[in-house]
Amino acid sequence: MVIEDSPSLAQTYAGILEGAGHSVVVVENGAEADSAIASMPKPFDAILLDLQLPDYDGLDWLEQRPQLAQESAVVVVTADGSINRAISAMRLGAYDFLVKPIAPPRLLTTARNALERQKLYEKAEVISRIVGRESFQGFIGKSTPMQAVYSAIENVATSKATVFITGESGTGKEVAAEAIHQTGPRARKRFVAINCGAIPENLLESELFGHVKGSFTGAIADRKGAAREADGGTLFLDEICEMDLSLQVKLLRFLQSGMVQPVGSSRPEPVNVRVICATNRDPSREVAEGRFREDLFYRLAVIPLELPPLRDRPGDVSLIAQSFLERFGEEEAKHFEPLSAQVSAALEQRQWPGNVRELQNLIRRAVVMSAGPVIGLDDLPLERTHPAPARAADPAPAAFMADPAATASPDFAQSGPTTLADIERLAVEAAIHRAGGSIPKAAGELGVSASTIYRMKSRWQSA
Repeated sequence: MVIEDSPSLAQTYAGILEGAGHSVVVVENGAEADSAIASMPKPFDAILLDLQLPDYDGLDWLEQRPQLAQESAVVVVTADGSINRAISAMRLGAYDFLVKPIAPPRLLTTARNALERQKLYEKAEVISRIVGRESFQGFIGKSTPMQAVYSAIENVATSKATVFITGESGTGKEVAAEAIHQTGPRARKRFVAINCGAIPENLLESELFGHVKGSFTGAIADRKGAAREADGGTLFLDEICEMDLSLQVKLLRFLQSGMVQPVGSSRPEPVNVRVICATNRDPSREVAEGRFREDLFYRLAVIPLELPPLRDRPGDVSLIAQSFLERFGEEEAKHFEPLSAQVSAALEQRQWPGNVRELQNLIRRAVVMSAGPVIGLDDLPLERTHPAPARAADPAPAAFMADPAATASPDFAQSGPTTLADIERLAVEAAIHRAGGSIPKAAGELGVSASTIYRMKSRWQSA
């Protein structure tokens, strides 16, 4: 952009720059420059600013817009070549200072250097934003896998396409969905979440699409439904693989038509929502085994996003634990010193089958039970978490399959299981062992949800 009140000079500058392949916008004063900046989808790469404008002193105009010199390379032009004006311009962030009359080679050289400088600045900003981030929209972590997640969220946020989030239980799938919503253009509208596995099948359709009064027993009033509540915003369907096949057909029709038909109504209504769904199961396996419609899967999985388990995020465990320690300490009105290197190392070595949710519960329990100000290893019941991956000396999975009792507890090995509950526990623990400690994988093998196994383990620990 050239800001110059002399039409002849403005056209001269524009002609020189356009002849070198640049696109140029010419304005006569500060007000027109403000309008041009506001109308552009992104900042100008470079701005040629005359200091003697009809409505502004150029330095004052630049000073009142401190972000401008960061977003664009500003080159100041004036007939007053005093050193004081040059110094003032540089202090306000100007890249260079030219004195009239300007020779064409000098103008082109300055413009080329200014553009190169701006490109380098933008690259540095991108690198520092992506590589250096320790947190992002509710996530905490600086590991390489999480940097990839942050970048993916930013890339998909502005799209209208559906996103299918996968990952083990506790990895932050709803956090990712909210991050996509908050980073995108729908952030000012509602984010509505539905857990498809927590709502009875006979009520889920009403929760999603609403109902009219009297459409079924107990429908004493009209219900809007999550899809219409999220109109203009985002609808998040968690644990989508738990949805009944009959309702999957209606969901597919809704996604294809953009129309919602409440239960008991004969009149469909249009809604504008972005759909994000998530599951801790393997969706391709669910499709192969007939529990999830293939056409719905491909309609939902336009943009897949997989969240890494906590054990695959080196260095993040101690960061997250420290964040939880500070948050829960404040909630409990207690002061705690930062986690020691010994505690951090112990936390990093665990497998965390429950991922961030398990770590969160562990730190909360420690904060509640400890008087402080130091959290030690004795305050963290780490024996309740899974140890590091199996070593070579550990029993092989094949041996486990051949004789599960051989690797069970001593009581089981000597006398065998005595009750149905004993047999159930032995089968579950054997499946977890074969899955290398992964609860979701074990759950897939046994044909149950991961939450079912977590409830079992909690019951066994409290017994």
